[in-house]
Amino acid sequence: MIILFLNCGSSSVKYSVYDWDQKKSLCAGGVERIGIDGTRLTQDRNGFPPFEVKQNCKDHKEAINLVIKTLTDKQHGVIENINVISAVGHRIVHGGKFAKSVIVDDSVVAELRNIADLAPLHNPAHIMGIEAARALLPNVTHVCVMDTAFHQTMPPEAYMYALPRKWYTDYGIRKYGFHGSSVLYTSRRAAVLMDKPVEELNTIVCHLGAGASLTAVQNGRCVDTSMGLTPLEGLVMGSRSGDIDPSACFHMMKKLNMPPEEMYTILNKKSGMYALTGDRFSDQRDVRKGMDEGDELCNLAADVQAHRIKKYLGAYMAIMGRLDCIVFTAGIGERGPDVREHSLEGLENFGIVLDKERNNVASTNKAECCISADNSKVKIFVIPTDEEIVGVQDIVALLDGTYDVYTKFRYIFQEKGYRNKLRDAAFIEDVKKNPAILKAAVNLPEQLKKELKK
Repeated sequence: MIILFLNCGSSSVKYSVYDWDQKKSLCAGGVERIGIDGTRLTQDRNGFPPFEVKQNCKDHKEAINLVIKTLTDKQHGVIENINVISAVGHRIVHGGKFAKSVIVDDSVVAELRNIADLAPLHNPAHIMGIEAARALLPNVTHVCVMDTAFHQTMPPEAYMYALPRKWYTDYGIRKYGFHGSSVLYTSRRAAVLMDKPVEELNTIVCHLGAGASLTAVQNGRCVDTSMGLTPLEGLVMGSRSGDIDPSACFHMMKKLNMPPEEMYTILNKKSGMYALTGDRFSDQRDVRKGMDEGDELCNLAADVQAHRIKKYLGAYMAIMGRLDCIVFTAGIGERGPDVREHSLEGLENFGIVLDKERNNVASTNKAECCISADNSKVKIFVIPTDEEIVGVQDIVALLDGTYDVYTKFRYIFQEKGYRNKLRDAAFIEDVKKNPAILKAAVNLPEQLKKELKK
């Protein structure tokens, strides 16, 4: 069974092609900086060097078309044509009323369109992906994997807002949470690395990318998360404000005679790191470059970002009472040692001690790393996320009738012997470029260690 999985972020499209019968990823790739100059597609494939295409994509539709073209390319592709695909998975940021992954039909698409304004940077892109894939592959099963599903275990005190009761009962106004597939994968991989049952582990997952969130996972279940009704609440993000006093919006709308639609756009697309750097940079790499050049606003943006992360870390430690490990994941979490260090500064009295050398070399999305000091009571991991494998297994389980909620379902990546062979092969190339990364990498199988010694 060949499964194509599409994962559209606010400024990216990740994709993978998975052969479920062989339990093997045929390739994985992504398109970055969509809507920003310098868009590029990169693809990893077993036995081949990484492949890259530089081609500006103004929107997600163009990016997905580029993905399909690459997958079927005679030289760099992994499938002969799109007809060999058995099912297509679509990661959906806001699932609304959907509490689990669902098979796509017109009513599902209609509901996603109806709630698109709750995730304006993501759901419209997801819908474009669904429509494009259904048009190209009308005879295969399409499945939506809902990022909100993992957070359905939150207790009422975590998901309820102090707003009129009818807003909740009649309109579903509550905290939903996002990045659920990423948190599910990384929290369970953390349990493997800690050699503990996930039901006995307390973890805080820091999913840091263009969109960013923290999630408290107590005994394997979500008990709180920083994003809310929409992905706007919580941390300072690339172009989203995160937490603010709502009165600031009303005050400025009155001052500037601003309509609600314009304020909505400002909060989602013109705030966050973009606003803090003087309406210039939403991409962390651009912010880092500015910091290296002594830009005061870039330094301020980094300080505000780290302060917010640290505040949520403290809050979730208090809620859970005991913390076993912290996980950094997603683009910035995996490749931003400076952000990780800045966010954990001053937490040594809480048993959180960073090993700066390990942290500085841990910049890869191909291997799991431990960046905590040996005397740290709380383990600190960098775990490359893999939302696609969560979606792939949901799809297979839906097709064969074994699917269930995550608290009653065991994924293949929870097994000690699980390996992503595509990542293992790519990690060898990473080590050739940066051998020091081995100081932080953990959970490497013996065969891979032998390959690295060659």
